[in-house]
Amino acid sequence: MFTGIVEELGTIEKITTKGNTLVLIIQGDIIMSDLNLGDSIAVNGVCLTVTDFGNRSFMADVMPETYKDTSLSRLKPGSQVNLERAMGAGGRFGGHFVSGHIDTVGKIVRKKSSENAIYIDISFPPEYIHYILPKGSIALDGTSLTVFGIREDIVTVSIIPHTAKETVLGLKDTGDIVNIEFDMIGKYLYSFLRKSEQAATPKEDISTEFLRKNGFM
Repeated sequence: MFTGIVEELGTIEKITTKGNTLVLIIQGDIIMSDLNLGDSIAVNGVCLTVTDFGNRSFMADVMPETYKDTSLSRLKPGSQVNLERAMGAGGRFGGHFVSGHIDTVGKIVRKKSSENAIYIDISFPPEYIHYILPKGSIALDGTSLTVFGIREDIVTVSIIPHTAKETVLGLKDTGDIVNIEFDMIGKYLYSFLRKSEQAATPKEDISTEFLRKNGFM
């Protein structure tokens, strides 16, 4: 579990590609202070497992599903990435519940500065619109943000200069891809309500009339 509060920008040191899989070696600083084998690290919002580590870098595997469904396949040596360690049980909770399981990817279609705010419009597959609530939470590349606007297949967020400086969102521009994780609580509520509605729908008994109506007689 993560909070969406990025701890630092890491750097991709090496990438080994094998079919639709990757082995990443990522340099970090802050996150290395108490790193252990098997720890979970969010890399641009994607929960990865530490499989090996040294003094200033760690290794993580990217399996085929993650390769195909996230932006990690677009990384190159030298790319900077958002890094966050899993949330400690006794730590402060400054963002929102983020699982590190990416729902889809989006594309930045507009980035505009207004005083101390940078507004970012991101297009996304329209079938996910029911997960987005104005003023609700959304994680972009693992960064916890507030939804400022939603229309059709475009979601608008705003970042302050500090967020632009400390996360990859400040480095990205129009046309770039971002990993999207919608609000976990919203997804659970939507799933629960859908199942409740389906369970409440009257089911027609299998009878002679039912069979005749559906072409079996």
